[in-house]
Amino acid sequence: MHEIVITGATGFVGSALFKALLADADCSVTGVCRVLPEGCDTQSLVALGSLEEADFSQALQDVDVVIHTAARAHVMTDEAVDPLAEYRRVNVEGTANLARQAAQVGVKRFVFVSSIKVNGERTQKGRPFQPDDTPAPEDAYGISKLEAEQVLKDICADAGMQYVIVRPVLVYGPGVKANFLRMMSWVHRGVPLPLGAVHNKRSLVALDNLVDFLLQCARHPKAADEVFLVSDGVDLSTTELLQTIGAALDKRARLLPMPMGVLSGLLGLLGKGAIAQRLGDSLQVDISKNKQLLDWTPPYTVDEAMRKTARAFLDGQ
Repeated sequence: MHEIVITGATGFVGSALFKALLADADCSVTGVCRVLPEGCDTQSLVALGSLEEADFSQALQDVDVVIHTAARAHVMTDEAVDPLAEYRRVNVEGTANLARQAAQVGVKRFVFVSSIKVNGERTQKGRPFQPDDTPAPEDAYGISKLEAEQVLKDICADAGMQYVIVRPVLVYGPGVKANFLRMMSWVHRGVPLPLGAVHNKRSLVALDNLVDFLLQCARHPKAADEVFLVSDGVDLSTTELLQTIGAALDKRARLLPMPMGVLSGLLGLLGKGAIAQRLGDSLQVDISKNKQLLDWTPPYTVDEAMRKTARAFLDGQ
């Protein structure tokens, strides 16, 4: 039986992973979080405070694998005085603290959920990111994730602990927040959107597909000391994404075919150039390594995952 510890077990990705492992008869799992949620009634979840200061020794006893999902997440408007220092405190120092303690007690494998932002912010259409591309993070969050990867590799090299680094693209699924939730709300309310002529390509990953891939990384012998990018294996334009969301919600997305150049110009005049980039840029990843090395393909289609996301959204209305 595998003994697994998950950090960030109450977060968006971590909670789904924790739930999947609780239902797995071949695993014994302990979830670690900063603060226990109100009404928590499971002994498999423990609160250990901040990552960079936590004593994980009790939770890590006899553990085979750590799956580290906890992080200071990327935020669009960061109010910290020094955002990079805050990201480093949690994402770099916290990862180093956990990895050192895991190595000391003999954990065999450390699976680290990083970010595609380590690779960069955009790709040329048809030229996806590869796992071995030279990293090119552009913001504080991406820099902190790259530094966390580097410190993890150093600790593993010294201790003989295996690492697996996974860089997801944008994750969607039940409970999704931020921009994806806003898009679903716009489509649900029938808001006309000037996004009917956007011909970029972006990779996304469904929460259930990411969970399945992380479990494969925890178990597969050939995952050791490798870096992976993960997506649904289907890339969508912003226009296609909104149409797919509409179909899942049983609503017709009201899209106006405004040329992207015109939209970018208008948003730029309004000081919203960064929004135009996110709507119009391509960001694609190549997951052929996952298929070839780990014999993994995404178990859920985009349509299946989007319908599940939509049902959870509608249930919350």
